[in-house]
Amino acid sequence: MELNGEKVLLRPVLDSDVKKLDKIVREPEVAAWWSTPDDYEEMLAITLDGEVIGAVQYEEEEDPEFRHAGIDIFLTASRHGLGLGTDTVRTVARWLIDERGHHRITIDPAVANAGAIRSYSKVGFKPVGVMRSYARDHTSGVWQDALLMDLLAEELV
Repeated sequence: MELNGEKVLLRPVLDSDVKKLDKIVREPEVAAWWSTPDDYEEMLAITLDGEVIGAVQYEEEEDPEFRHAGIDIFLTASRHGLGLGTDTVRTVARWLIDERGHHRITIDPAVANAGAIRSYSKVGFKPVGVMRSYARDHTSGVWQDALLMDLLAEELV
């Protein structure tokens, strides 16, 4: 499966991508929000002009009574602020809504991750509430709050 955004191409993570993704997730600007995943099986590689620049994971609630999904993303720090994260999230959200039939998508950035919150808002995600002491900071070990955000299908920008 491949998903084409305006700027990025999303595809399954290949064995040859793992070393690069491990390096990205250890960058200080990325490691503050992410820990190194056990594996990348449930992720898509984010590529720009053939170069792996990050990964996005999604989880789906299959029960027809709910039909919602969640997204998480990390992107190499050298590509922050260029609209690539926004393009990635929009592309995955559109696929989850249009192709997979989900009506609601959630994402939960750290409250302190202003860049991520700004990016997700551009796609149409709205703040729902703060989840206090939600996850440990991966560098300091201190508990940090997360902002629960959601997007309804009709709100996708």
